[in-house]
Amino acid sequence: ANASRCSGGCSAGGAMKFQPDVSSSRRKSRKAHFNASSSQRRIIMSSALSNELRKKHSVRSMPVRKDDEVSVVRGTYKGREGKVIQCYRKKWVIHIDRITREKQSGATVQVGIHPSKCVITKLKLDKDRRAILERKAPSKAKKGKYTEQDAAMQDVD
Repeated sequence: ANASRCSGGCSAGGAMKFQPDVSSSRRKSRKAHFNASSSQRRIIMSSALSNELRKKHSVRSMPVRKDDEVSVVRGTYKGREGKVIQCYRKKWVIHIDRITREKQSGATVQVGIHPSKCVITKLKLDKDRRAILERKAPSKAKKGKYTEQDAAMQDVD
């Protein structure tokens, strides 16, 4: 009965997906990724925060931006640190100062590094970035027992 709804790569089991309106097709996922707009690419090009920043802000990751300081944690340049000098969204990479290579012609060029292979060690904070951190951080509302003080506050209004 389900054969009419299923075109292409469906599993024979017929188990229901968690979100039927979201495709799990490799082809569609790749198309969505590579055709993403600049604003969507900003979100995809996020980096994890270092342990100190994670404790301080209670946030795990952030979209990387121009004046952040990052440390590379994977690949050839693992262990290298520097300031982000460009977020090249079209190529899905960031350029970090002091991470360059010599071309055959002798010219030095920036090496593009994917933000997922970096951790942010220092954030460039402005009011918009602070607002994002405030929004992303779990709410400070305390969970727990209902105290007598809370009950007294209820009667105030």
